[in-house]
Amino acid sequence: MPEDDIHQPHDKLFAIGFGDPINAAGLLRAQLPAELVSQIDWSTLKSESGSFVDPELRKTQSDLLFSATFAGRRCLLYVLFEHQRQEDPLMALRLLRYMMNIWWTFVRDHPSQPLPIILPVVLAQNSKTWKVEPQFSSLLDIPEGMEALLRPYLPDFQFDLFQLAEHSFDSLPGTPAGILILRVMKAERLAQLLNDSVWDETLIKQISQELLEALLRYILAADIDKDAFRSKLQELSDPQTKTSAMTLANQIRQEGRQEGRQEGTAGTLSRQVKRKFPTIADLVQPVLERLDEEQLLSFGEAILFMHSPEECLEWLNGK
Repeated sequence: MPEDDIHQPHDKLFAIGFGDPINAAGLLRAQLPAELVSQIDWSTLKSESGSFVDPELRKTQSDLLFSATFAGRRCLLYVLFEHQRQEDPLMALRLLRYMMNIWWTFVRDHPSQPLPIILPVVLAQNSKTWKVEPQFSSLLDIPEGMEALLRPYLPDFQFDLFQLAEHSFDSLPGTPAGILILRVMKAERLAQLLNDSVWDETLIKQISQELLEALLRYILAADIDKDAFRSKLQELSDPQTKTSAMTLANQIRQEGRQEGRQEGTAGTLSRQVKRKFPTIADLVQPVLERLDEEQLLSFGEAILFMHSPEECLEWLNGK
């Protein structure tokens, strides 16, 4: 999933954690039927590029695609992460569209080759169990008694639905990193990000620094009691884990302050431009928001000596 397509904290954590084939395999092996799992050569599992979610739905959905060897043939495993709060009864229809996108991409890149099978799995970050049918044919208005007659003419497939709402914190499967990510995602929906299950040191000690940072960023981005969060850091017993977590938390807080200062400076300069050159105010504002603090300070000094909107735009276009 390209970085530009990652719009939500949920997606960032999902991509960092389950973009790793080892963590993805831990989840998929626990979710797919045992007969399928036994036919997949998990040592061949690798991540494939691309996102197949509709652009208008990327605020509530993100996805990962993997390839592996299945019974000696190539297969694709597609994981759709659904983090909207309400259930989607048309999930199977959306999946069919995404699977078609995957196959058309395959045809483009591998002309004349037979289409690989796709095993779709949906990971739902729900707080309450959804009553979603995992069978595509359940969406079709088939006349009673006509199922057998129409079956050769109708597309059908089923998907595996992994619902966080159906699992306790202790029953979530996978690798240590995968389990911790799922616990954090579940806790976010339940407003329990300071739950002891999220701060399980036996798991935290086994994850990478990159993932620990992503988890802390995710937690701090939520509406939590910041004093209670600091207390949780203090309660960590392993010195190395505690030092790493506190260092990263301080770094994230400093970045937040820096971003706040930059946003404040950009806002002040935007108002200054609006007063001096009102005709270009709307053009200038998005440019100012992209400048770093040093560039903003330079612009603040330069605008004092600018005499025309053109001169202002010329300065900004050079950045």
